[in-house]
Amino acid sequence: MKYDNEIIRDVIQWDIKTWSKALPFWKKNITIKPEMKALTIGEREGGISLWLALQGLSVVCTDYNDFPEETSQLHKRYNVGDRIYYEKGIDLADLSKFTPNSFDLVVFKSVLGALSHKVKQKKAFEEMKRVLKPGGAILFAENSKGSKLHSVFRKKFIKWNSYWRYLDYKRDQDLFTGFSSVKLTTSGFIAVFGRTEKQRGVLATFDRIINPIVPPSFNYVVFGVLTK
Repeated sequence: MKYDNEIIRDVIQWDIKTWSKALPFWKKNITIKPEMKALTIGEREGGISLWLALQGLSVVCTDYNDFPEETSQLHKRYNVGDRIYYEKGIDLADLSKFTPNSFDLVVFKSVLGALSHKVKQKKAFEEMKRVLKPGGAILFAENSKGSKLHSVFRKKFIKWNSYWRYLDYKRDQDLFTGFSSVKLTTSGFIAVFGRTEKQRGVLATFDRIINPIVPPSFNYVVFGVLTK
């Protein structure tokens, strides 16, 4: 299924050229079927839920806080509101509301770091695995630690940096133990330094050129497909 620029923008929402690379990576590494049931976490404006619902999936769209009105409006605009169900007060590290083996997919984008501690992040992956059906998969796009340059930049300009725990591509592989298949890739080195969406888009063009020579651990976004 191909998507136009407006759909990609509504699904990804920010730093679009870099983070949208998650979509083809996910599709390459897992077969997504209309009869599947998905759980999305930390959705706020509901972009990932939209992407799944457009493919015919039934989606439980969750967030820890209340959803803004724009979330349901977005889904109705694309005529997928009847495929999406909303649950608030859901913590990634505590999915006790959901029974084991309930979902074909669990999907999140830029959420894991808010748990602040590796122990809680490990618990989150255990919880997501628990609610997955056998053969189901976690699809994720998450902020990666990146290079020392990224650490300096984030400390100065990112307001939530003080509590956010970025995934370490080299040292956090143990978070993914217990899955039958682990597929990971990273992207983005320069684009994060843009201060507007237009600037990030321009810089992402240069990232495509240098990506083959940049060590994976130096990139600032990691994409994953973890199969139960």
